[in-house]
Amino acid sequence: MTWYEGVFLGFLQGATEFLPVSSSGHLVMGQELLGVEVPGLGFEVALHLATLASVLVVYRARIGALLAGAARGDPAQLRYGGLLMLASVPAAVAGAGFGDFLASLFDSPAVTGVALLVTGCVVWTARAALARGPAGRPGPGSAVVVGLAQAVAVVPGISRSGATVVAALWRGIGVREAAAFSFLLSVPAVGGAALLEVPGLVGEAGGAPAADGVSAAVLGVAAAVACVTGVAAIRAFRAMLESGSLHRFAPYLWTAGALFLWFLGAR
Repeated sequence: MTWYEGVFLGFLQGATEFLPVSSSGHLVMGQELLGVEVPGLGFEVALHLATLASVLVVYRARIGALLAGAARGDPAQLRYGGLLMLASVPAAVAGAGFGDFLASLFDSPAVTGVALLVTGCVVWTARAALARGPAGRPGPGSAVVVGLAQAVAVVPGISRSGATVVAALWRGIGVREAAAFSFLLSVPAVGGAALLEVPGLVGEAGGAPAADGVSAAVLGVAAAVACVTGVAAIRAFRAMLESGSLHRFAPYLWTAGALFLWFLGAR
């Protein structure tokens, strides 16, 4: 892998992981349209950890307060941490019970095209959800609903950030809290996905090339680009959510999904 291919994949991962356009869907489209493939588990784990670092950077104060409050037994912080754990359960159950089936969906590109169309419809409803009135904070019921949305987003083409934030908005959660809950929920989701991949890695000690034939330098550049791009994407997402313009991603998703399905049918 060349350094510019690493930059491209790092940028693609960082941008699409947090914008409501589906990183997995764009990976499938990139493989089909451009012949670009993520070169194995080592590279994938590095990009996952880089995007995890993006969340830690943007929400470092919130995460620090959550950990410190939980350590001293603060009921509010313990409750919030419990809600994040509750919301993480559906995706964990889906992965454990239907992992092979969900993995097989990545081998069916048409699924991604249809899922992008669905994501567009979901994101389009954000405008109506924002117009509903007073906004509150997450509770157990909302955590379950957001967690179910995250579980559905395992399907390539369904955006995790889009599905979880819009689900939170429909549950009456405020804009900032919806974004915070979604992105903090990605910490166990992304971190867990990376940990599950670690046993499959075959590393080499010393100054040997990184796993999967990618040099350590290219791996580092790709991860750095993914992290920086991820930070920018999170901030852009929050700005659009607060300005009520998140639904503007819908036309892009509809166009991308329709054109991808047309491409699959025409080739």
